[in-house]
Amino acid sequence: MSDLPRKAVTRTAKLAALPLGFAGRATWGLGKRIGGKSAELVAREVQQRTADQLFKTLGELKGGAMKLGQALSVFESALPEEVAGPYRAALTKLQEAAPPLPARTVHEVLAERIGEDWREHFLEFEDTPAAAASIGQVHRAVWHDGREVAVKVQYPGAGEALLSDLAQLSRFARLLGPLVPGVDVKPLIKELRDRASEELDYELEAQAQREHAAEFTDDPDVVIPQVVHQSDQVLVTEWIDGIPLSEIIAEGTAEQRDRAGQLLARFLFSGPARTGLLHADPHPGNFRLLPPAADDAEHPEHAEEEGGPVDSWRLGVLDFGTVDRLPGGLPRTIGDSLRLTLEGDAAGVYGLLRAEGFVKESIDLDPDEVLDYLLPIIEPTQVEEFTFGRGWIREQAARIADPRSPAHQLGRQLNLPPSYVLIHRVTLSTIGVLCQLGATVRLRDELEAWLPGFLAEDTDAEATEYAEKESEPEPEGETVEA
Repeated sequence: MSDLPRKAVTRTAKLAALPLGFAGRATWGLGKRIGGKSAELVAREVQQRTADQLFKTLGELKGGAMKLGQALSVFESALPEEVAGPYRAALTKLQEAAPPLPARTVHEVLAERIGEDWREHFLEFEDTPAAAASIGQVHRAVWHDGREVAVKVQYPGAGEALLSDLAQLSRFARLLGPLVPGVDVKPLIKELRDRASEELDYELEAQAQREHAAEFTDDPDVVIPQVVHQSDQVLVTEWIDGIPLSEIIAEGTAEQRDRAGQLLARFLFSGPARTGLLHADPHPGNFRLLPPAADDAEHPEHAEEEGGPVDSWRLGVLDFGTVDRLPGGLPRTIGDSLRLTLEGDAAGVYGLLRAEGFVKESIDLDPDEVLDYLLPIIEPTQVEEFTFGRGWIREQAARIADPRSPAHQLGRQLNLPPSYVLIHRVTLSTIGVLCQLGATVRLRDELEAWLPGFLAEDTDAEATEYAEKESEPEPEGETVEA
């Protein structure tokens, strides 16, 4: 029944063609330069051809290949413009669309998972998918009670493809470097593999979405669709209209960008505090900007006029397949370390990082150098409002990636404890989206409202407590790379 290219040999060959294809195009480019074309023009052509192949291969394979592509798409804002430009359009396509499965395959899945009478559950069902992603595609339909719904159908063989892809990609992760310069692919692939089984489990996804929907019911800023039906490989939720963040990034107004950015930051920090869950897949395809009267708007593209001022619009959140379970909300360590850094307490923040496993016991660092490393990264928290942009994130990436810089050397000595790996990726991904939006955001407001420890009193006493804390060392984590 599967239409996915799922045999290991076939999929591995297609994935291996990515770095090999890059090498071939580089040789082709050299020939073009010898033939008289300028180096700049040839480089653009090579990069565009590589971007086209990247989307075609990752999109067609779906599974882990496409999942990696989606994860990489939020980091393009950190790349130099001459590198990021050709990849931007190709990677952004992976946030919203991919080559769809045939209707017959979708019907077979619905018959197997819902029942041969599956059509009786729907008044209408659109065979053409509204969106196609890494492990499933979404169809618009009308449930038997008249509600408009989104029907998410998992690709047959998606689990096998997902795990096989990520295993193969990890084996030649270093060879993918030329495709996405400046991004450390190997830790990203490892983290995606660790979460693969959860994303394939629609029962877990339905549970996480129900918990969010219950908490955010009637929330003025965030909309979570209700779960309507769930079975193995099929998830039916309420449909929400709105403008995808990918469209806001491409052509939104300044007001839309700022509103989307503010609400994205609010959801990131408030979600764990309110639900004990962190939405861990913050690429633009999973968010919509909705006006207050969106349900009554006959034409969503004109919703601004019908729905009131942009500063009253809401954020629609989709896809709860990957979440981090944080019963106590985001770790207090994050808020405490931010506060201590902002206060310039080098000894305090160093003691905290050492106690929590960010600095291994076998390593001694200069607390002032650690503070100097952190301050530029947390610049958005130092002011009442901050304008995120590609220029700013590129400066940060260049500062930390340059092997000659002190920041690079220090960053390689820091450790990322396992319990912070997913939080770290979600934070970086969210910052990447904010920079793609170019949004002006009052980030301090969200930290003060939702981040434990950010406004704590008696700083000196807490820093001393952390520095003297007696505890078992965390398992060895990963090198911190921003």
